[in-house]
Amino acid sequence: MSQASKDPKRVLIVCELDGYANGQKPVEIERFLRSRGHEVRVANTIYLGRASAKADSLLSKLPPPSPRRFALYLVQLASRLFTRGWKFGRRHLSYYLVRAELRLRRSILRSSLPLDEFDMIVGEHPNDSELMTAPTSARVLYDCMTPWADELYYEERLTDKQHEKLRRLEAEILDSVEYVSFGWETYASYTVTHYGISGRNLLQLNWGCTPEPGRAKFSRPPRVIYLGSLSPTARFINLPLLSRLARLYPHIDVYGAPAPDPGLGLNYRGYAPPTVLQQYQAGLITCTKDELRRDGFSAKHLQYLAYGLPVLVPAWRRHLELLRGSVPYDEDTLLSVIAALSSRREWQRVSDEAYAQARRLAWDETL
Repeated sequence: MSQASKDPKRVLIVCELDGYANGQKPVEIERFLRSRGHEVRVANTIYLGRASAKADSLLSKLPPPSPRRFALYLVQLASRLFTRGWKFGRRHLSYYLVRAELRLRRSILRSSLPLDEFDMIVGEHPNDSELMTAPTSARVLYDCMTPWADELYYEERLTDKQHEKLRRLEAEILDSVEYVSFGWETYASYTVTHYGISGRNLLQLNWGCTPEPGRAKFSRPPRVIYLGSLSPTARFINLPLLSRLARLYPHIDVYGAPAPDPGLGLNYRGYAPPTVLQQYQAGLITCTKDELRRDGFSAKHLQYLAYGLPVLVPAWRRHLELLRGSVPYDEDTLLSVIAALSSRREWQRVSDEAYAQARRLAWDETL
């Protein structure tokens, strides 16, 4: 996708525009394709089970009149009630609700979207992945954010048997589409190894960023920022680790939503736009130690790089050679790592490396 097209196509992007990181890549794909003369339609499915797709409308909180969409609303409501705070429900019931939602979304979208009117369909999120197998004359690219069955399993939302079943289903979808990509290239190799997919249809489109002209500047002592989700149900974020790091180093500021439990002892600063990164000297990544996250990727990593911030990354995350400007740490080495970044010369070296990496990963380069 690197050159202007002499043969414009009609492209349908099916995605969830949540206003956060999950919605960033489809927006960039749309911009990229339009800039090259293609006709693009975006189907935002985030409110598929609601009476209105407008976020500021009261109807976006209410169920729709359509029977299938009303059923989707009930499935999503049941997920909220039975799998978020109830440990047994989270582990044993999530599978059935996930499967029900996948089927309903496929049925609703297949009947409401004119799939055959497009030359290509791009699917962006696992919730809509079963639509990728619907019969159509269009070519299909499933841009899978993450190996979903494994993510749900490591988030303690599946039993061992349920994990095997959902992994088989996901592998079938990944192997059946004409093209498959992932949020980051290490997820592709992970899925080939752990899912046993063929990889014959891989067309990798890495996550990208927009390098910012207003780069971060050196200051002492280095101020560290965590900018991202603070959801207690997203266990891969590893909020306990973030809490322990905050006790080790007092100059860590935390931004995001929802507001964290005060018991974590975080220096929580609320919400801020990405421009706040200019005020800091390092960005912080936290994650769990499961196999998926060891081979994984965080969207905020590239957001930090875009401002020339050295990125503090858990030492157990692999393939950091793909993201220059990364500085591995663990709880025993955090203070010595930050001490090294207290040197203007060393900080500038790593900052320049980070910004150069961001330029290599600009969206127009990765798409």
